Amino acid sequence: MPYVSRTIMLCFDCKLLFFVSSIFIYLDLSTAQQPILVYNYCDGNNYTTNSPFNFTLNCLISSLSSASLTNRFYNTTAGQNLDTVYGLFLCRGDVTSEVCQSCISTASKEIMQGCLVEEIAIIWYDKCMLRYSTSYIFSNLEETPQVAEFDPENVNDSEQFNQILGVLMNNLVSQASSLSSPDMFVTGKENVTTFQTIYGLVQCTPDISHSDCNRCLLGALAQIPDCCNGSKAAGVYRPSCNLMYSIDAFFQDGSAPPPSSTDTNSRDRKKSNTLHIVLIITIPTVVIVILLFIMCFFYLQRKNRKRKDNFMDEITNAESLQFSFSSITTATNNFSDANKLGVGGFGIVYKGTLPDGQEIAVKRLSRNSTQGEVEFKNEVALLAKLQHRNLVRLLGFCLEGEEKQLIYEFVPNRSLDYFLFDPMKSADLKWERRYRIIEGIARGLLYLHEDSQFRIIHRDLKPSNILLDADMNPKISDFGMARLVLMDQTRHNTSKIVGTFGYMPPEYAVRGLFSVKSDAFSFGVILLEIVSGKKISSFYLTYDGQTHLEYAWRLWLDGKGLEFIDPLLKDSCPTTEVLKCLLIGLLCVQEDAMSRPTMSSVAVMLKKRLDALPQPRQPAFLIGSSNVQSDVSSASTKTPSITLSSFSAR
Repeated sequence: MPYVSRTIMLCFDCKLLFFVSSIFIYLDLSTAQQPILVYNYCDGNNYTTNSPFNFTLNCLISSLSSASLTNRFYNTTAGQNLDTVYGLFLCRGDVTSEVCQSCISTASKEIMQGCLVEEIAIIWYDKCMLRYSTSYIFSNLEETPQVAEFDPENVNDSEQFNQILGVLMNNLVSQASSLSSPDMFVTGKENVTTFQTIYGLVQCTPDISHSDCNRCLLGALAQIPDCCNGSKAAGVYRPSCNLMYSIDAFFQDGSAPPPSSTDTNSRDRKKSNTLHIVLIITIPTVVIVILLFIMCFFYLQRKNRKRKDNFMDEITNAESLQFSFSSITTATNNFSDANKLGVGGFGIVYKGTLPDGQEIAVKRLSRNSTQGEVEFKNEVALLAKLQHRNLVRLLGFCLEGEEKQLIYEFVPNRSLDYFLFDPMKSADLKWERRYRIIEGIARGLLYLHEDSQFRIIHRDLKPSNILLDADMNPKISDFGMARLVLMDQTRHNTSKIVGTFGYMPPEYAVRGLFSVKSDAFSFGVILLEIVSGKKISSFYLTYDGQTHLEYAWRLWLDGKGLEFIDPLLKDSCPTTEVLKCLLIGLLCVQEDAMSRPTMSSVAVMLKKRLDALPQPRQPAFLIGSSNVQSDVSSASTKTPSITLSSFSAR
């Protein structure tokens, strides 16, 4: 519970509210069992929201949701003849009836919102599964669709770990599919080392036979080496079974069936009496806690201000970051044209060589910034603290008079666009190298968004800002430049747009709204450019007036994704991996910013199989481009149901 932990940490600094943690933990217990969505799948014909099918489906979902009060597994039907809909749910065998009910209630709402007009749907949470279909699904073994989820972090000794994991999971499969296990649910654990344990769980829907359960679980187990080899935690979910493991204890030991109604009533009475006592004690305590928390908050604010003042003093005196103007003039041969590397929106970049032989890149900022010296130094110090292998390293600055210069490490292989969009040089970008560049850009953005000391939104991500080192590894440049040069405007006026048209999402280009999802959009455009080998601005004139995004979207809807791939790659690239990148690119450029994945999600998707990824919805078409808007709008209301077999070379 992040909120509880954060509260405890803040109050620990105050040394006043040590006892508050137990109270907040008690108050937050209701949210501890919230189900976590794994995946949802919709397929089949569309129905209108006021059709007989829709009415029947509402009745079915209502019946399933109410049945979760007393059941962990339940199946039922609604309607008759051609309008019959079959539905069932399964809760994990170790959860309580309250948790089961909460999970099914959440699943019912989600499936009604996401799949209301489609005839087949299934949704998995970590604690339950709910599905419906117009086809008969009871007592039938069904192994598809299948979803694999895993922790991207691996264990240290994967060989030993995999051996013990295999023994554990095979034993659990045997137990769950034996006649002695009527509910077909088993948990267990095995020690890997003195300090590491593997916890495993397997379960089948109890309406299938034990032999079908064995077949389903063994098939799911066989997917682990392909998707999740050495991962610290993973799960494979199928309509008729699921299995999961983790190095953390995630299930309740000694789980039992739901208590009888008599036991429940007695327990409820005791709980009610206890609750009254707790409320009498808790309410005045919480009032005191709130007052003390306010005191704590102001104490920490004052403490943080003092720390910030110390930080500013430290930066102002940080001579190691500051270069003299004369040394930079010498290094760049008096800013000669021969040393000029390029010209950008924020100034000219020159190559330089320091007396010790170190090569540097000097960005000589234009003089339109009204930043003062202290603000400039502090901004530079902030960026200098951002250290990541996929970011261009800022070495320091030069500040004399009106001169404001940024000193970077020199990256020898120029920028991504120099190779990607050149007919001759793009041949050097084989798929393995392109995929490594994609992963590196994703890692760099993830660091900026989530893992650095400060959240940095780039706002001008494009191929020319992706530099390539001697080994062709990507390094993001110009991060924080908008903040450096236009700090005074962007703080007070978001109408000052910084970026490059085509790589900006519509909510930023039109309304000045930006977030980490703005960078996700830019990343998606770059990803589509890397897959296609074509620049976004080249599409309008060469593909019947279609934009890059429109062209990719049309091919995806038609199951012709292979036609989007750079012809230089078609004979040498792994098709599924390239199509996976095309899919991730379309997910990143979706029109709805909330639907775009975060960069942490992108990092996980890049390690997943193509058929385990969600399907995209309509991308954000560029303003004024589109003869396809009206054609696609109706199709985009439905998530395209596309499988790997849909794609073939045409």
